[in-house]
Amino acid sequence: MSIEKILSISGKPGLYELKAQTRGGFLAESMIDGKKLNVSARHNVSILTEISIYTYSGEVPLQEIFQKISEKEDGKESIDHKKPNKDLEAYFREILPEFDEDRVYPSDIKKVIQWYNMLNRKGITDFSETEEESEEKEHSEKAKPAAKKETTSKVASKKSAPKASATKKGGTGKNAAARKV
Repeated sequence: MSIEKILSISGKPGLYELKAQTRGGFLAESMIDGKKLNVSARHNVSILTEISIYTYSGEVPLQEIFQKISEKEDGKESIDHKKPNKDLEAYFREILPEFDEDRVYPSDIKKVIQWYNMLNRKGITDFSETEEESEEKEHSEKAKPAAKKETTSKVASKKSAPKASATKKGGTGKNAAARKV
Protein backbone atom coordinates (compact mmCIF):
# COMPACT_ATOMS: atom_id res chain seq x y z
CA MET A 1 0.00 0.00 0.00
CA SER A 2 1.21 3.52 -0.74
CA ILE A 3 0.41 6.76 1.05
CA GLU A 4 -1.85 7.86 -1.81
CA LYS A 5 -4.84 6.41 0.07
CA ILE A 6 -3.83 7.56 3.56
CA LEU A 7 -5.84 10.43 5.05
CA SER A 8 -5.66 12.85 7.92
CA ILE A 9 -9.07 13.92 9.20
CA SER A 10 -9.25 17.15 11.19
CA GLY A 11 -10.47 16.57 14.73
CA LYS A 12 -9.78 12.83 14.56
CA PRO A 13 -6.62 11.25 15.97
CA GLY A 14 -4.16 9.34 13.81
CA LEU A 15 -4.36 8.42 10.16
CA TYR A 16 -7.04 6.71 8.11
CA GLU A 17 -6.97 4.46 5.09
CA LEU A 18 -9.44 5.25 2.31
CA LYS A 19 -11.59 2.14 1.78
CA ALA A 20 -14.53 3.07 -0.47
CA GLN A 21 -16.46 5.98 -1.88
CA THR A 22 -20.05 6.47 -0.72
CA ARG A 23 -22.86 8.67 -1.95
CA GLY A 24 -22.22 11.43 0.58
CA GLY A 25 -18.45 11.04 1.07
CA PHE A 26 -16.32 7.97 1.68
CA LEU A 27 -15.51 5.19 4.11
CA ALA A 28 -12.20 5.28 5.97
CA GLU A 29 -10.58 2.83 8.38
CA SER A 30 -8.53 4.02 11.36
CA MET A 31 -4.91 2.90 11.33
CA ILE A 32 -4.92 3.00 15.14
CA ASP A 33 -7.78 0.68 16.04
CA GLY A 34 -9.23 -0.50 12.71
CA LYS A 35 -12.63 1.12 13.27
CA LYS A 36 -14.45 2.28 10.16
CA LEU A 37 -15.65 5.84 9.84
CA ASN A 38 -18.09 7.40 7.39
CA VAL A 39 -16.50 10.69 6.29
CA SER A 40 -18.79 13.37 4.87
CA ALA A 41 -18.17 16.71 3.21
CA ARG A 42 -18.30 18.50 6.56
CA HIS A 43 -15.00 16.89 7.61
CA ASN A 44 -11.74 18.60 6.75
CA VAL A 45 -9.74 15.81 5.08
CA SER A 46 -6.19 15.88 3.70
CA ILE A 47 -4.47 13.18 1.68
CA LEU A 48 -0.88 12.79 2.86
CA THR A 49 0.48 13.25 -0.66
CA GLU A 50 -1.05 16.76 -0.71
CA ILE A 51 0.58 17.94 2.54
CA SER A 52 3.83 19.93 2.48
CA ILE A 53 6.17 21.45 5.05
CA TYR A 54 7.30 25.07 4.69
CA THR A 55 10.99 25.79 4.13
CA TYR A 56 12.78 29.07 3.54
CA SER A 57 13.03 28.26 -0.17
CA GLY A 58 9.51 26.87 -0.73
CA GLU A 59 7.60 23.78 0.33
CA VAL A 60 8.72 20.16 0.67
CA PRO A 61 6.12 17.41 0.21
CA LEU A 62 5.49 15.25 3.27
CA GLN A 63 6.34 12.21 1.17
CA GLU A 64 9.92 13.48 0.74
CA ILE A 65 10.25 14.13 4.47
CA PHE A 66 9.06 10.59 5.23
CA GLN A 67 11.65 9.30 2.73
CA LYS A 68 14.41 11.29 4.48
CA ILE A 69 13.36 9.95 7.89
CA SER A 70 13.31 6.43 6.50
CA GLU A 71 16.81 6.83 5.06
CA LYS A 72 18.10 8.28 8.34
CA GLU A 73 16.57 5.46 10.40
CA ASP A 74 17.32 2.68 7.86
CA GLY A 75 13.61 1.92 7.46
CA LYS A 76 12.97 1.65 11.21
CA GLU A 77 10.89 3.83 13.53
CA SER A 78 12.13 7.30 14.41
CA ILE A 79 12.25 8.92 17.85
CA ASP A 80 9.13 9.06 20.00
CA HIS A 81 6.82 11.98 19.16
CA LYS A 82 6.28 12.57 22.91
CA LYS A 83 9.86 13.76 23.49
CA PRO A 84 10.40 17.41 24.51
CA ASN A 85 9.98 20.02 21.76
CA LYS A 86 13.69 20.89 21.72
CA ASP A 87 14.62 17.26 21.02
CA LEU A 88 12.00 16.99 18.28
CA GLU A 89 13.14 20.23 16.62
CA ALA A 90 16.80 19.12 16.74
CA TYR A 91 15.83 15.78 15.16
CA PHE A 92 13.70 17.48 12.51
CA ARG A 93 16.52 19.92 11.74
CA GLU A 94 18.75 16.90 10.93
CA ILE A 95 16.16 15.72 8.42
CA LEU A 96 15.11 19.07 6.98
CA PRO A 97 17.66 21.74 7.98
CA GLU A 98 15.94 24.54 6.03
CA PHE A 99 12.43 24.19 7.56
CA ASP A 100 10.80 27.54 8.31
CA GLU A 101 10.82 27.83 12.11
CA ASP A 102 8.23 30.62 12.04
CA ARG A 103 5.65 28.61 10.09
CA VAL A 104 6.37 25.04 11.21
CA TYR A 105 5.27 24.62 14.82
CA PRO A 106 6.38 21.96 17.31
CA SER A 107 2.92 20.40 17.02
CA ASP A 108 3.49 19.99 13.26
CA ILE A 109 6.82 18.26 13.89
CA LYS A 110 5.20 15.94 16.45
CA LYS A 111 2.49 15.07 13.96
CA VAL A 112 4.97 14.30 11.15
CA ILE A 113 7.03 12.03 13.40
CA GLN A 114 3.93 10.34 14.83
CA TRP A 115 2.55 9.72 11.33
CA TYR A 116 5.87 8.34 10.10
CA ASN A 117 6.03 5.90 13.03
CA MET A 118 2.41 4.87 12.53
CA LEU A 119 2.98 4.17 8.82
CA ASN A 120 6.18 2.30 9.63
CA ARG A 121 4.35 0.04 12.14
CA LYS A 122 1.76 -0.74 9.44
CA GLY A 123 4.51 -1.75 7.01
CA ILE A 124 4.18 1.28 4.75
CA THR A 125 7.82 2.15 4.17
CA ASP A 126 8.07 3.02 0.47
CA PHE A 127 7.76 6.79 0.28
CA SER A 128 9.51 7.30 -3.04
CA GLU A 129 7.55 9.19 -5.67
CA THR A 130 6.08 7.04 -8.42
CA GLU A 131 6.50 7.99 -12.09
CA GLU A 132 2.80 8.84 -12.28
CA GLU A 133 3.09 11.30 -9.36
CA SER A 134 6.14 12.92 -10.93
CA GLU A 135 4.30 13.39 -14.22
CA GLU A 136 1.24 14.82 -12.45
CA LYS A 137 3.40 17.23 -10.49
CA GLU A 138 5.21 18.35 -13.64
CA HIS A 139 1.90 18.74 -15.51
CA SER A 140 0.29 20.79 -12.70
CA GLU A 141 3.29 23.13 -12.48
CA LYS A 142 3.01 23.87 -16.21
CA ALA A 143 -0.74 24.49 -15.96
CA LYS A 144 -0.59 26.93 -13.00
CA PRO A 145 0.55 30.09 -14.86
CA ALA A 146 -2.18 29.68 -17.50
CA ALA A 147 -4.85 29.30 -14.82
CA LYS A 148 -3.72 32.49 -13.07
CA LYS A 149 -3.95 34.52 -16.29
CA GLU A 150 -7.43 33.21 -16.98
CA THR A 151 -8.63 34.15 -13.50
CA THR A 152 -7.15 37.63 -13.83
CA SER A 153 -8.90 38.26 -17.14
CA LYS A 154 -12.23 37.13 -15.73
CA VAL A 155 -11.87 39.52 -12.81
CA ALA A 156 -10.94 42.39 -15.14
CA SER A 157 -13.98 41.77 -17.34
CA LYS A 158 -16.27 41.73 -14.33
CA LYS A 159 -14.91 45.06 -13.15
CA SER A 160 -15.38 46.74 -16.51
CA ALA A 161 -18.95 45.54 -16.99
CA PRO A 162 -21.57 48.15 -16.02
CA LYS A 163 -23.56 47.39 -12.91
CA ALA A 164 -27.31 47.14 -13.18
CA SER A 165 -29.12 49.19 -10.54
CA ALA A 166 -32.51 48.62 -9.03
CA THR A 167 -33.69 52.00 -10.36
CA LYS A 168 -33.64 50.86 -14.00
CA LYS A 169 -36.29 48.30 -13.19
CA GLY A 170 -38.56 50.82 -11.53
CA GLY A 171 -36.98 50.71 -8.08
CA THR A 172 -38.24 52.93 -5.31
CA GLY A 173 -34.92 54.15 -3.90
CA LYS A 174 -33.58 57.73 -3.71
CA ASN A 175 -32.23 57.58 -7.25
CA ALA A 176 -35.60 56.52 -8.65
CA ALA A 177 -37.32 59.50 -7.10
CA ALA A 178 -34.67 61.91 -8.38
CA ARG A 179 -34.92 60.50 -11.90
CA LYS A 180 -38.70 60.93 -12.07
CA VAL A 181 -38.53 64.61 -11.19
